[in-house]
Amino acid sequence: MTADGLTLAVDIGGTKFAVGLVGPDGRLQTSERAATPPGGEAETLWKTLTDLLDGLGVRGRLAGVGIGCGGPMTWPGGEVSPLNMAGWRGFPLRARLAARFPGVRVRIHNDAICLAVAEHWRGAGRGSANMLGMVVSTGVGGGLILGGRLIDGGTGNAGHIGHVVVDPGGPPCRCGGRGCLEAIARGPGLAAWAVEQGWSPGPGPEDDDGLYQEAGTATARRLAADAAAGDPVAVAAMNRAGRALGTAIASAVNLCDLDVVTIGGGLSQAGPLLFGPLEEALREHTRMAFASRVRVVPASLGQDAGLIGAAALVLAGESYWSAP
Repeated sequence: MTADGLTLAVDIGGTKFAVGLVGPDGRLQTSERAATPPGGEAETLWKTLTDLLDGLGVRGRLAGVGIGCGGPMTWPGGEVSPLNMAGWRGFPLRARLAARFPGVRVRIHNDAICLAVAEHWRGAGRGSANMLGMVVSTGVGGGLILGGRLIDGGTGNAGHIGHVVVDPGGPPCRCGGRGCLEAIARGPGLAAWAVEQGWSPGPGPEDDDGLYQEAGTATARRLAADAAAGDPVAVAAMNRAGRALGTAIASAVNLCDLDVVTIGGGLSQAGPLLFGPLEEALREHTRMAFASRVRVVPASLGQDAGLIGAAALVLAGESYWSAP
């Protein structure tokens, strides 16, 4: 495909690799996807990505390359060490892609930040100057927009709401802390908690887009389905996640005076089962007038959000890129 004026977008996660070409208007023109090789070594993972790039058949002059990848990473250098890809530890992803596409801008950020950027640029947060974009899936992450610009922080990790503490005596978190939002609300952890409370899920449909992940034999997809059917433990689990999210969001709103919060990822598809208790906890903890005006809405861009957000690092860099 002729790529003149288009941006190559790359979205790398623990379940899938995706690449696409995005126009200046933020519309995805074409894309290719592949499953992340389980347990893949560094060069196996790289070959998965390069095979996808070859499949696009890019010809012509790109406007740039934008990358979203799971962290941690060094930013803006782009040496990545995704927690769920053991084969990449300090892998020079930005440099590798810059060598493959010489002479064009190559920019990278955390995948959750790219999702937030996408929703602000072309999704449910469009038109808001002050927004938190969240993803609630196998982990809980986010990106923070203030004054119409992405806030990076000192190391590129601003907006990492998954590690706001919502219950100091709560469960241990993968970060080494205790009671983090992620420890309570991430899909696999939530399903595991439900099993501990006596939930016995039957077989359920597997999700092919990587938004729901297995927790033993139980999935967050099945948990949400059982909650919708009235299973009391499943309902309690969704209430637990919703209230934890509402409490964390209230802290962010009180600190940053936000207009809107968008929530994407697998659990966001649970609808009122999640958003009901979320709103209840949020309103309990946002008593000042400036904070009570915030809106919490589902993200709107679906599977394409990661690619669109990665492209925005190049196409709307005045708002979303502050590094050299």
